[in-house]
Amino acid sequence: MRRFVMSSSKHMSMFFIFVSLALNCFQRFGSNAQLIPQNEVKLLQAISDKVENLNWKLTRRSCNGHRGFDNRNISRDQDQVTRNVTCDCSFNNRTICHVTLIVLKGLNISGAIPNEFGNLTQLIILDLTRNYFNGSIPKSLGRLSSLQTLSLLGNRLTGSIPSEIGDMTNLTELNLEDNQLEGPLPPSLANLSSLQRLLLSSNNFTGTIPEAYGNLKNLIQFRIDGSSLSGKIPSFIGNWTKLERLDLQGTSLEGPIPSVISNLTSLTELRISDLKGPTMGFPNLKDLKHMQRLELRNCLITGSIPGNIGEMESLKTLDLSSNRLTGSIPDSFQDFQKINFMFLTNNSLSGPIPGWILNSKQNIDLSYNNFTQASTSTCEILDVNLASSLSPSANTSLSCLKRGLPCSGKPQYHSLFINCGGPETEFEGYEYEADTNLRGISTFVSSNSGKWAYSSTGVYLGNEKADYVATNQFSLNITGPEYYRTARMAPLYLNYYGLCMLNGNYKVKLHFAEIVFSDDQKFSSLGKRIFDVSIQGFKYLKDLNIVEEAGGVGKGVTKEFNVDVNDSTLEIHLSWAGKGTNAIPIRGVYGPLISAITVTPNFKVPSNGLSTGAIVGIVTGSCMFVILILFALWKIGFLCGEDPRDKELQDLKTGYFSLRQIKAATDNFDPANKIGEGGFGPVYKGVLSDGTVIAVKQLSSKSKQGNREFVNEIGMISALQHPNLVKLYGCCIEGNQLLLIYEYMENNSLARALFGKEEQKIHLDWPTRMKICVGIARGLAYLHEESRLKIVHRDIKATNVLLDKHLNAKISDFGLAKLDEEENTHISTRIAGTIGYMAPEYAMRGYLTDKADVYSFGVVALEIVSGKSNTNYRPKEEFVYLLDWAYVLQEQGNLLELVDPSLSSGYSAEEAMRMLQLALLCTNPSPTLRPPMSSVVNMLEGKTPIQAPIIKRSDSAQDVRFKAFEMLSQDSQTHVSSAFSQDSIEQRSKSMGGPWIDSSVSLPSRDHYSSTNKLIRGSDDV
Repeated sequence: MRRFVMSSSKHMSMFFIFVSLALNCFQRFGSNAQLIPQNEVKLLQAISDKVENLNWKLTRRSCNGHRGFDNRNISRDQDQVTRNVTCDCSFNNRTICHVTLIVLKGLNISGAIPNEFGNLTQLIILDLTRNYFNGSIPKSLGRLSSLQTLSLLGNRLTGSIPSEIGDMTNLTELNLEDNQLEGPLPPSLANLSSLQRLLLSSNNFTGTIPEAYGNLKNLIQFRIDGSSLSGKIPSFIGNWTKLERLDLQGTSLEGPIPSVISNLTSLTELRISDLKGPTMGFPNLKDLKHMQRLELRNCLITGSIPGNIGEMESLKTLDLSSNRLTGSIPDSFQDFQKINFMFLTNNSLSGPIPGWILNSKQNIDLSYNNFTQASTSTCEILDVNLASSLSPSANTSLSCLKRGLPCSGKPQYHSLFINCGGPETEFEGYEYEADTNLRGISTFVSSNSGKWAYSSTGVYLGNEKADYVATNQFSLNITGPEYYRTARMAPLYLNYYGLCMLNGNYKVKLHFAEIVFSDDQKFSSLGKRIFDVSIQGFKYLKDLNIVEEAGGVGKGVTKEFNVDVNDSTLEIHLSWAGKGTNAIPIRGVYGPLISAITVTPNFKVPSNGLSTGAIVGIVTGSCMFVILILFALWKIGFLCGEDPRDKELQDLKTGYFSLRQIKAATDNFDPANKIGEGGFGPVYKGVLSDGTVIAVKQLSSKSKQGNREFVNEIGMISALQHPNLVKLYGCCIEGNQLLLIYEYMENNSLARALFGKEEQKIHLDWPTRMKICVGIARGLAYLHEESRLKIVHRDIKATNVLLDKHLNAKISDFGLAKLDEEENTHISTRIAGTIGYMAPEYAMRGYLTDKADVYSFGVVALEIVSGKSNTNYRPKEEFVYLLDWAYVLQEQGNLLELVDPSLSSGYSAEEAMRMLQLALLCTNPSPTLRPPMSSVVNMLEGKTPIQAPIIKRSDSAQDVRFKAFEMLSQDSQTHVSSAFSQDSIEQRSKSMGGPWIDSSVSLPSRDHYSSTNKLIRGSDDV
């Protein structure tokens, strides 16, 4: 018992000593605790509460080992996924902590960026890279005067850059790449005198680079790829003498590259591509001795390559592709010590290909040049691409080296089925060949079957080891054919060739599905892939975005074209023009991507099943029979007659249909199938034997438009193919029948949709009207600027805009189209068009340029917004046209009164005002003040601001415009009326389907006009 008491006392003493020590320690710790100020805790917790996926649980002690910030290593690659909040506890004798660094990368945090960030005044680094933030950049961030790094790369941020960002005077890095920011660049950024890295690529900025940016003399990097910035490359970049990297790819900037580029002697990386404007000589870069990556792609550079480029001892990548370079490869290039990648593709380089290149172990691409000789026995050198590198006259037995890859034997193939980037597969009875080669930097690969080959060019920016074959890495729910589960990609150029093909017209189907981005609310879903597609040298798709076209990630979309093969080789060319994102989900994800290719003939394939003897017998018998028939026809008088039509039509090259086929398709031109009539003649709906629905335009015997328009229309349409142009299937020239066969438009014309009878009208909501307007603009931009032939349509109006089943706009009726002769814009032939849509300078003087189409487009745009016909709507007696009323409303500031009342409130006032202002800009009486159609497209899409001059009705120029129409009306006497009279609409709208064709005015030129001149008119002219 005594022992127990003593033992208990001992334990009690030890307990009190322990408690005493603990209290003492607690008091000491409490007096020296490093705490976050309470107001800062509230700010940080508010930030966490306002967004998704952050989940901070904060106390004042969160800087001292508590897990309130949940700092942890999430990924081995800290450049991709990082969660790090760092404090500085040196304030107030080390008793106060402030958060100075917040790095939250790749965490898919969503919501708007909280304004509370702007009150964390001790922040030095704020990095929110690759999340899912939306909304605008908070203006409150401008209060962070201590901030040195701000990175918001790879989010969904919209709006413009706040001018308040220019108040962050200590900022050294601003990274806003891969967002959806827009508008002009704020001049206030020029106040950031300490700024070293300004990274703005992959946004939608417009306007020019502000002149004040020349003051940013501490810049080390400036990157602004893939924006819609315009104007010339500013010469003030010569002030940036500390600059080490300059990226200007895929903008709308104009050349030439300013000579002050030679001042930037610290440059190690220079990337400029896709410049507009005039050609230029090679810039002077001889003093840029530290250059490591030089990329001047599609910059309109002419002349030879300077030998001093070979003196850049540190050069690793050289890309001079798609210029107009001539001469030979400089001898100094073989002295490159560190070169890894050299791309000289798509130039006009000549002379023999140097032997050191053929033996090189580096990646070199010389495809598409005019070299004269290559000492090689194969086209498939491991890392050297020589496809189409020699001139057509070069003496070589390897046809794959010659320009155009001509067939070395007899053309025999008439179809292609390729599973791009994937294994052999079957779909709809067709066997798609495998395409599984993983190489792509400078590669030419011929298929095992010998029917096709591919060529791939480029190295991915920021990720030289990126893949050239895509697979479904995000486990997307991909439906449809197996070929959508894989794809081939390339950073710059990807070409597929159909080899030794029979000459003729083919249906080319290109299958696309985006499988590299995710389909969820994560940053990996925010990528935007944009590229161009050309076939046989024609650019059919510009700025293709697969996700937008297909309606989502992992969804397939097919683009279909009818193309001619005339020299036994089919070429499909996909190219990157510097646009879209290039760092989502990781660096190096961009450029063209294709899933599969299907090519089938639009002609009957010759049979090879008969023996020689049978063929000889059949041919002999057939010849005798034909001779007898010809003799009989000659006796009757059908042969050897002088038909002037034959002389005009004999050189046409397009698909051909027999009269028998067309009669069968239209039930012998049954009046029940008649869907319209214009100055050309009636139009019928038909169904071919294979089920294809067609529209047949028949040259009327009473038509006074005649052969000239017929020949013109076939020639024009067959040479032009674009998603917003009506597709010509072919023609029929038989006896006295002249017929055009083209694709059937399920929703008839835009005119009937807007102005037809109530039962014929289509309710077009606002997004559809915008889509139609943009489609018309893109079609005209192609005609004026992108096609090989520069075409002025001359008769753009709502009746000549047809709508397919998805209400996509397609321009039709090329009977009045003229070549745009750049050196002879005043074309003094007859004037042709429709009153109310003709530009005044053309109507009065016959002065024809592409700006005449721009004027007509402006009128149509006005009709689309208002739902009213320009020539039929007269709100008051003194107003001749809808356009006249529009100018009045503009002066009164009530332009939105023109919006179609049927839209009610279901439209975007901003977009409507933009379209109306653009319509008035396009209809400016002065043609020089009208924008080109490529600029119109950018304005419609909001990429370029509209600066429409105010035009008052009292202006003399405006009087001239109405005088032009008055003169036309007087000249036409009783033979011309408004293009859209209600009687005309009722007469021509005979069914719900098919193209509704309207005729046009046709006049002699003002240069030769007199009172005795008469209109070329027929009973159908309106």
